[in-house]
Amino acid sequence: MEIKKAKSYGFCFGVKRAVELAQDSKNAVTLGPLIHNPLEINRLLKEYNVKYVNSIDEIDERIKRVIVRTHGISKERYKKLLDKNIEVIDATCPFVKKPQEIVEEMSKQGYDIVIFGDKNHPEIQGVMSYSIHKRVFVVLDVEELKNIHLKEKIAIVAQTTRKIEDYLKITDYLIKRYKEVRVFNTICNATFENQEAVRELSREADIVIIVGGKNSSNTKQLFNIAKANCEAYLIESEDELKKEWFLNKNLCGISAGASTPEWLVEKIISKIKELT
Repeated sequence: MEIKKAKSYGFCFGVKRAVELAQDSKNAVTLGPLIHNPLEINRLLKEYNVKYVNSIDEIDERIKRVIVRTHGISKERYKKLLDKNIEVIDATCPFVKKPQEIVEEMSKQGYDIVIFGDKNHPEIQGVMSYSIHKRVFVVLDVEELKNIHLKEKIAIVAQTTRKIEDYLKITDYLIKRYKEVRVFNTICNATFENQEAVRELSREADIVIIVGGKNSSNTKQLFNIAKANCEAYLIESEDELKKEWFLNKNLCGISAGASTPEWLVEKIISKIKELT
């Protein structure tokens, strides 16, 4: 059986930058998991003693340096960190900072804010906090928009890891119904490239294995794209692989989420070769 990697996959710029910052900041803590990959988080703990806490209340006087995760945090939590007079290392992805800045500026100008994304995702919770008013609406599809009464001036941004096709459906709906709609394409280029690569690969493969954290939005998007075209599985480690998946398969595609390190991808490929 042939194994073929997607043309674009794995660590994006923002994640690579965050991991390098963590490695350079030994004995620091991150506020929440740095990235959405538990195996890489464990590696950083073992090799660099980079731990994470879930709450600012867990940060006591013994902690001298805190790393802000790639997904960013709310404006209020950031201020609380600064008020503690500790060293704050901001690993927020620059592509995540962009919608934060847009929401702050557009809300100052009186626009209603629509955010395409998951309201429970830390990135979106952070972005929402930058609005200076309360008229911020987070939606995942057009149906949710139908239940919201918006003013005539609207600004819309997207979660960086969402599918562009779904974003276009929402922007199209708004543009047809409101006088002024400011659309900002905040979907990360790396996300778009990874999605296009897995779409292309899944059209020729018999099976596609997506490697990444199961709590990762961009990884789940890759999985959904792949399974629309062929048999597909989302796994976090080689222990989840099953021999029967590969029976009578000629081509196995491999892709990985933006928080998935290359060492883990290679480990998965080695295990697939053992099974086949």
